[in-house]
Amino acid sequence: MRKINRKFFVLFAVLLVALAAYFAWDSFPKKTSSIAYAEFWQAVENGQVTSVKFDGASIFFQKQTSEETFKTENPQSPVLAEELMRRGISVTITKSGEEIFSLIFDLIFYIFFFAIIIIAFRKFISPNSFRVVHKTGVKFSDIVGMDKLKRDMQQVMEIMKNPAEYAKRGIRMPKGILLEGEPGNGKTLFARALAGEAKVNFIPAKATDFESMFMAIGPMKVKLLFKKARRCAPCIVFIDEFDGIGTVRNYSGSAIETENTRIVTALLNELDGFEESRGVLVIAATNSIKALDPALIRPGRFDAKLTVPYPDQEARVKLIEMYTRGKNPASECQPNKLSELFKGFSCAKIESVLNKAALIASQSGHQEFTLEDVKAAITEA
Repeated sequence: MRKINRKFFVLFAVLLVALAAYFAWDSFPKKTSSIAYAEFWQAVENGQVTSVKFDGASIFFQKQTSEETFKTENPQSPVLAEELMRRGISVTITKSGEEIFSLIFDLIFYIFFFAIIIIAFRKFISPNSFRVVHKTGVKFSDIVGMDKLKRDMQQVMEIMKNPAEYAKRGIRMPKGILLEGEPGNGKTLFARALAGEAKVNFIPAKATDFESMFMAIGPMKVKLLFKKARRCAPCIVFIDEFDGIGTVRNYSGSAIETENTRIVTALLNELDGFEESRGVLVIAATNSIKALDPALIRPGRFDAKLTVPYPDQEARVKLIEMYTRGKNPASECQPNKLSELFKGFSCAKIESVLNKAALIASQSGHQEFTLEDVKAAITEA
């Protein structure tokens, strides 16, 4: 990078010196004799003028009988140059310093303008837009509950690791899996754990990654994502907030709806272009399958639709035991007792309530949080 900067600096310095030399040379006084314009025109009519140079407010010319350069005033006539050329005289028209500076300024402006466009464009569709995680560091043992989901995914994991072997038996891996569930129930954690358990690459994305102030950037990002996934196979592509880009297509004609339609169409094309033996699995997380375009969720695209439920009684107990470590709960705050209060709570909400209860106790000057602190935290949640 330093070598490139040094070369650019040297090139820029040479250009400045060349421009300075050009204008300095052009500004050196030349040996000329000034004559009246009428005398100049008389010489033209007599065929004595061999060359003429228009330079701003002056005309420089040479005669056949002399090596000296003559100078006269330029009348700024729009037909003078044409008339001289008709008479066989060599005509040169030089640009003034102001015109040259104006051209240089325009050139710099256009270079700067297009550089900004290119940089912005590269930023929006940069290959680094989607990061490949080679090791998620999460396994199924790190997830509390979801036992049925874990069992359902065991076979998928085996197919991902050995796609060619299963293809010989006529078994293909699902192209896509939809995880539906309320926010905070662990859809993202489950997808990361699946990649970690299968020991495959993981590419996380979310709906906002495909949004852009420029039209057609969204579909291009979809193609970029799946191109990278194929290159990194076996791989899991996880798209969070899927209902943000996969909603039912609306042909109202508005710019937003048109862009959304293009993104959905790009997704359909990429899913249809999958080869069963390539080892790429798409997992999409959504809060509502009903909001998604029917073409996306038909069999053959997203083959499996799994629900990530609220934690059950056993899972809530384990979550409470995990989230109360280091928080000093009072003896009355037994996990079994608290789990009844947390019925219908998501994993994230349970953690938030317990953290709030510890905070309330700390604000009251207590070392331990009580059942009343938990109830107060539930009320404020």
